[in-house]
Amino acid sequence: MKLSFRKKSERVKVEALRLGFSSCKVTEPKISKRAQEDYKSFLCKNCHADMNWLSERTELRLDPKALWKNVKSIIVLAESYLDTNNVLENLQERAKGNISIYARGDDYHKVVKKRLKQLAHFLVSEFSCEVKIFVDTAPILEKVLANQAGMGWKGKHTNLLSKDLGNWFFIGTIFTDLELAYDNEEKNRCGSCTSCLNSCPTDAFIEPYRLDASKCISYLTIEHKGPIDINLRPKLGNRIYGCDDCLAVCPWNKFASRTAEIRYQTREGFSAPNLSELVLLDEGSFRAKFSGSPIKRIGRDRFIRNVLYAIGNSKEQGFLPILDIILDKESEDSVVYDAASWAKGVLLNHG
Repeated sequence: MKLSFRKKSERVKVEALRLGFSSCKVTEPKISKRAQEDYKSFLCKNCHADMNWLSERTELRLDPKALWKNVKSIIVLAESYLDTNNVLENLQERAKGNISIYARGDDYHKVVKKRLKQLAHFLVSEFSCEVKIFVDTAPILEKVLANQAGMGWKGKHTNLLSKDLGNWFFIGTIFTDLELAYDNEEKNRCGSCTSCLNSCPTDAFIEPYRLDASKCISYLTIEHKGPIDINLRPKLGNRIYGCDDCLAVCPWNKFASRTAEIRYQTREGFSAPNLSELVLLDEGSFRAKFSGSPIKRIGRDRFIRNVLYAIGNSKEQGFLPILDIILDKESEDSVVYDAASWAKGVLLNHG
């Protein structure tokens, strides 16, 4: 018996949940006019800082069919990654670093991709269709597609929010030439709340739903390659990779459940690592410590830069001998040297 589009969608969703995804929705391969204009405005106002790839291949981002002309349905999958109820508890530990929750476990790209492949295999074997899988690896507006599919809405902090998952989840997509029933777009449920906007340490929000990446700690500690603005360094605190402040204060997180995926659980030493140990990592020990972690992608020098800013912000005089070791290395990267010099100056002035 030939299945209806809705029956096919239901079977896909059942299989997705069986495989371990937290949510599965379907949308048409089209970006709404409103979302297109919003993205163009984001670029025109240079809110993407020096993440130049966001302004490249724009025609593909704004039209999924330009990416693959045969696509008829886009399956959007969510995977929860929260593994602690005390997200911000490490921010006051001055001699230790704070790593964003999503980066304390294994690299999500590999974990989500493996599950996407399993669902893709089901689709091909069950419906004899063609598929393409993506997880943050192609010019796709994942959050827009997820909103249109009814998975959640764009919060004032610009991240996707779900009434069932909060904001602690990754997104993956499967493009297919299989015709499926589309889900309805989720409405915005932020109301008058401004908790996320008020929580930002660097005042990176220009207005609700608009973020200036050049002031965002996640951007600065992960994507930004050079020295960080000297006026922003004190506001980093001990955040050495990413920032969860605006995510953590969202009231919708009261509905979020902790992940059952063991690969997202915090690795030993990743919750509140000692800055004194991290700052002495050389290239080899850095790669070994962060093997299989998203942190490895930014490289040793950028990571050590972040650690040195945290050391300066610690106000702990005990770090001075370690800073001298860094400053005595003639082969040290210039950005790292600059960060060490700044940290030493801050500690000496504080003393």
